Amino acid sequence: MDTHATVPDSAEASLHAPTSEVEHPHPTWSTYWKVATILTVITIGEVWAYYIPSFVASRGFVPTLLILSAVKFAIVVMFYMHLKYDHRLFRVLFTGPLLIAALTLLALMFLFGHLVLKIA
Repeated sequence: MDTHATVPDSAEASLHAPTSEVEHPHPTWSTYWKVATILTVITIGEVWAYYIPSFVASRGFVPTLLILSAVKFAIVVMFYMHLKYDHRLFRVLFTGPLLIAALTLLALMFLFGHLVLKIA
């Protein structure tokens, strides 16, 4: 008695048919080290900027730190969460609303920043 199930020829062909998804190579360790080095340099720059009193007192301090944080966030998402290697649609769906939110936040900071300076 044959215990193996037989698969029709058309079903077997569909099992071995190439898919439309393209397999991307996984990043190497050197890529991860380069990304980690870039993130470290940006973080050192952020911490270093905090110890410059004239820069901390300027209006560009908070937007600069927000932009640097957004750059670090984008790098982490693109490389460590593998969004860079996903379909372009996922990148657009993720980064589009993020960009709109960031630009809205910056616009509100510049529009109403004078109110913060008067209160403080």
